[in-house]
Amino acid sequence: MPIIRAAEAPQFQLPGVRFTGLAAPSRGSNGLCTWRLQVEAGLSSDVPHTLDRDEVFMVLSGTVQLTPGGERLGPGDAAVVPAGEQIQLCNPGGTEAEVYVAITAGFTGTMADGTTVQPPWAQ
Repeated sequence: MPIIRAAEAPQFQLPGVRFTGLAAPSRGSNGLCTWRLQVEAGLSSDVPHTLDRDEVFMVLSGTVQLTPGGERLGPGDAAVVPAGEQIQLCNPGGTEAEVYVAITAGFTGTMADGTTVQPPWAQ
């Protein structure tokens, strides 16, 4: 059974967001990817994108806002983003937010400009 220790998990940084890779094919999970997001306070916009699989966001602390719906989520809340729905993640709060994300392994993201990606934290 693979164990992913927090201190040893790979980290990736995008402007305003830190990704900590947890379950993924390279870390022993063939069917599921999970990662932890730390979203800076006041992040007004993440890059809009769509995914070809359903994605689940589970808020542990702070507040995040998922668009296009614009719903604010707080600790204990979860949102399911259906495959193909465009999404942006923001943090309208005054403190960092911590969110866990889960999605089926092998997914592909498509950015607003049509570029496709398979992010390194999910490999």
